[in-house]
Amino acid sequence: MGILLSKETRVVVQGITGNEGTFWTERMLAAGTNIAGGVTPGKGGTQVHGVPVYNTVQEVVEKHGAEASVIFVPPPFAKDATFEALEAGLKLIVLLVDGLPVQDALEVRTYAREVGAYVIGPNNPGMATIGEAMLGFIPVWLSYVYQPGNIGVIARSGSLINEVCSHIVAAGMGISTCIGLGGDPVPGTTLTEVLALFQQDEHTQGVVIIGEVGGSMEEDAADFMKVGGFTKPAVAFIAGRSAPPGKKMGHAGAIMTLGRGSVQSKESALSAAGVKIAQRPSEVGRLLKDIV
Repeated sequence: MGILLSKETRVVVQGITGNEGTFWTERMLAAGTNIAGGVTPGKGGTQVHGVPVYNTVQEVVEKHGAEASVIFVPPPFAKDATFEALEAGLKLIVLLVDGLPVQDALEVRTYAREVGAYVIGPNNPGMATIGEAMLGFIPVWLSYVYQPGNIGVIARSGSLINEVCSHIVAAGMGISTCIGLGGDPVPGTTLTEVLALFQQDEHTQGVVIIGEVGGSMEEDAADFMKVGGFTKPAVAFIAGRSAPPGKKMGHAGAIMTLGRGSVQSKESALSAAGVKIAQRPSEVGRLLKDIV
């Protein structure tokens, strides 16, 4: 068990007939994901790995009761694809695209909040409830990296999810749900929003936050913790210790401005909220064992 996604969740793959959609659909199916149908306009009536393809998301909702979507669509069409999923009533959308314009991201986030849906991403690896389902690019088949358990993982960096989860498993623990929020300036879902979900999840007993330089999500999360919004044990690792102020580092959102966003300010805020701070990913497992 975990948050948002389970083996029962009926999923639509938007862009299923493209190279990436086809490749990752096979791996999502192998991970246990309940893929109800795929969508590519003009390709309705075909199949991909045994999954029926339709022309619209609404068709998959009407015929199969779809509840969630994972979107393999290029940047120019990603906003429209996301709006189509939201307008069809889906409440969980994993938006993987890199290069989504900021204005598009703002419109997606605003509309998702209006209709009470979660958009995970953009510019992220996806999410997985380990042992149940995966949406995106999470390599859950690597048993030395991913084992089911009771630790929630939230990350802005996709590659660091794998490294940190491997240290959690090496310490004898496992993961409930891991979520990649993405590194863009306007995320569809914030760290604070995911912490609130993990707070409500009885199966999750602790959380690891994988942050990075830039933005204020980690400081905002610390404020949320200080007022009792999240009370479970937590460990954080913040990447970008050597990043110079005022310079973008890799991710579009990784830039320090207005006195916030540095590794030091994030670590100080989280530490003051009771979070244990790892100086390197390899310390995460040991710190978790001390507090969970």
